[in-house]
Amino acid sequence: MKLNLTRPIAFIDLETTGVNISNDRIVEIAIIKILPDGTRQVKRKLINPLIPIPTGASDVHGITDDMVKDAPSFKQVANEIKQFMDNCDMGGYNSNRFDVPMLIEEFLRAGVSFSVDGRKLVDVQKVFHMMEQRTLGAAYKFYCNKVLDGAHSAEVDATATWEVLEAQIERYPQIGDTVESIVKFTGEDDIVDFARRFVKENGVEVFNFGKHKGKPVTQVLKEEPQYYDWMMKGDFAMNTKQKLTEILNRTLLKK
Repeated sequence: MKLNLTRPIAFIDLETTGVNISNDRIVEIAIIKILPDGTRQVKRKLINPLIPIPTGASDVHGITDDMVKDAPSFKQVANEIKQFMDNCDMGGYNSNRFDVPMLIEEFLRAGVSFSVDGRKLVDVQKVFHMMEQRTLGAAYKFYCNKVLDGAHSAEVDATATWEVLEAQIERYPQIGDTVESIVKFTGEDDIVDFARRFVKENGVEVFNFGKHKGKPVTQVLKEEPQYYDWMMKGDFAMNTKQKLTEILNRTLLKK
């Protein structure tokens, strides 16, 4: 049994300067696009993050400042990446909490409009953790019976993620073989912002941090409008600020 696609799915993997969505940057991106007929297209790029790559990060993925000094910035390749992923659902490993938020943040910094609205987001780690509770290397060994040589190379990791999902479809008939059935099985994240500063409770956006945790965002914006300014000036992800502004604008329209 193979993944049954009605439209392409792009498996993404990023190597970065660190794990802070707001402050860190992409140094390598790999996208493995699987078409409904099963053919595969690959796009891999080294990216100059325009900031130093910490030694700790280089120790993980092997990418150094010298290796990316002549590489394009994300802004220079943003439109190319966006077009490659046009009309694609998205997949990855821990991608809903890291790769997708980081990618969206880079698009926002580049001034390129990229939306996940209407896309299904398949996080292969969620299937794995619900079933087996392990890491990508262990998942690759468990499902594919292969050793993950070259882990933390973005293309290797993205390709392994796709192979793991194919093996999961074989092993677990209950998850189905479509993007829709897999997302339904894992429970589609009702995402407000990817940094999860806001979450939805009973369909209402509420704060997920700080003194207003649990309060509806619209209520706080009405009662304490200066809180909006504080967040917009603060060290929050651009995607968080974007969603806060959308909620504010929606609130103002209802007055």
